[in-house]
Amino acid sequence: MRPSRRAPDELRAVSLERGVVKYAEGSCMVKFGDTHVLVTATLEERLPPWLKGQGRGWVTAEYGMLPRATLERTRREAAAGKQNGRTIEIQRLIGRSLRATVNLEALGERQITVDCDVLQADGGTRTAAITGAWVALADCLSWMKARNMVKTSVLRDNVAAISCGIYNGTPVLDLDYAEDSEAETDANFVMTGDGRLIEVQGTAERTPFSHDEFLALMALARKGVARLVDLQKMAVA
Repeated sequence: MRPSRRAPDELRAVSLERGVVKYAEGSCMVKFGDTHVLVTATLEERLPPWLKGQGRGWVTAEYGMLPRATLERTRREAAAGKQNGRTIEIQRLIGRSLRATVNLEALGERQITVDCDVLQADGGTRTAAITGAWVALADCLSWMKARNMVKTSVLRDNVAAISCGIYNGTPVLDLDYAEDSEAETDANFVMTGDGRLIEVQGTAERTPFSHDEFLALMALARKGVARLVDLQKMAVA
């Protein structure tokens, strides 16, 4: 039995609330159970120097946790003077995931920065951030389209992400912290709306996992991402 009493293939309660920040061109409050992430998308008429003059845009991401997003207070990274390795890894993952389905040429020579701020963490912050980031990005692009700033479709597909793991010998979907901290294996899957893989991160925490167990995790992930994509489509409809 899972600590949450969910079925092995059951997601936590998921919500995607749009338009939660007044000034951002796109925003989304995403909740995966008790994991809550505020995502904003900001349009800027500028590019990194290495992209200037190439006739295409850029989508990038930043990620961070509020000090009391966790059980004990975490020191602000600004106070330490630098970001830690985990933060850098996650924000690069979010940026890569979004760019995988963006037509950068159609965006024009502009940059969209997606900020993902974890208000409350209970496992799966990076997967929640990616799923909500797509909604915020879609809203930002709709804002641009309404102002005739883009002429063709910029988004090629949806992007969503979910965690899976082996808990007490059973493959399960969407781990919360209680499961993640005790899992024998945990993995994160980033996928497009049509089921193609963008990135897979998998780790054996205690014992190595088999090929069949990996396939079981992937099957769970496909089911979970399909449900998340449905929720994204309903959110932006």
